Amino acid sequence: MAETTARLLQLLGLLQAQAVWGGDELADRLGVTTRSVRRDVERLRELGYPVQASRGTGGGYQLGAGRALPPLLLDQDEAVAVAVCLRLAAGGTVAGVGEAALRTMTKLDQVMPAAIRAQVNAVREATVTMDYRPIKVAADDLLVLARAIREHHQARFDYIARDGAASSRRIEPYRVIATGRRWYLMAFDLDRDDWRSFRLDRMTQVRASTFVFRPRQAPDAEAFVRRSMSAGYDHEATLRFACAADEIAELVGGWGELIATGAESCTLHVGAHDLDMLAWWLLRLPVDFEVLDNAELVAAYGRLAERSLGIAQAGGSRADSATGAHR
Repeated sequence: MAETTARLLQLLGLLQAQAVWGGDELADRLGVTTRSVRRDVERLRELGYPVQASRGTGGGYQLGAGRALPPLLLDQDEAVAVAVCLRLAAGGTVAGVGEAALRTMTKLDQVMPAAIRAQVNAVREATVTMDYRPIKVAADDLLVLARAIREHHQARFDYIARDGAASSRRIEPYRVIATGRRWYLMAFDLDRDDWRSFRLDRMTQVRASTFVFRPRQAPDAEAFVRRSMSAGYDHEATLRFACAADEIAELVGGWGELIATGAESCTLHVGAHDLDMLAWWLLRLPVDFEVLDNAELVAAYGRLAERSLGIAQAGGSRADSATGAHR
């Protein structure tokens, strides 16, 4: 009996880990016959798990959606990961998820073993989530796209571009990318016959179709979205630093193209829609630099220097007056 129960749990774990399993594959992974697999599937169905079976090419066993959500099987690492993600989701970028995340955290906490709860509490107590004004996206849209990506289904949505142009898109979705403040979708646009990236907060009427597509050879999703983001900038500039690239790499992160040109020199290519904001952002870097190819950015630093000098002089005058009053 104990062996059968352990095998059922293992079978459930396999069904949760992969969309579709062939009967022979499951039998091989479990070390049993296909007849035993069929019996175990029936037991899972009796317990409320909606295991679906289909024949033919691409068929097999699949854990489908039921009328009620059955218990999920989580190992220790998965439980900690879920709890930490729920903690972050409570203040995240997906609209309507915060309250649900808090409810789920409470339920999970009630059933956690003491050892796992201690690990989660350690992360929770050591973590502070700052309000950085994220752009919210609809949770339903995110789930529709994620499911379409997993099941290789085409999708449709209405889209508003940055210039305000409206269009309807028919796509093959490949990856959803979170940048911290925004969510992007990398997809193959069927009507434009090319790869595109889309901001989820600019989508409406998101729905998946029943048409299954065969995955294409796709570009690297992160690199593609970064290029797409920078391609639409109104202002771009190249800067030269007299320092090793490693010295500023962590601060630059993915918001520019940093290239080492020597042991103690590097260049940085950056872009932005607001030139003054770009000037402010670059001042975060602890090393002075030379602007190589953007006279407007140089002029922005002139305005910034004027303003900074005025603030410093006004503050200095008040400080001198206060000092004189106390003598």
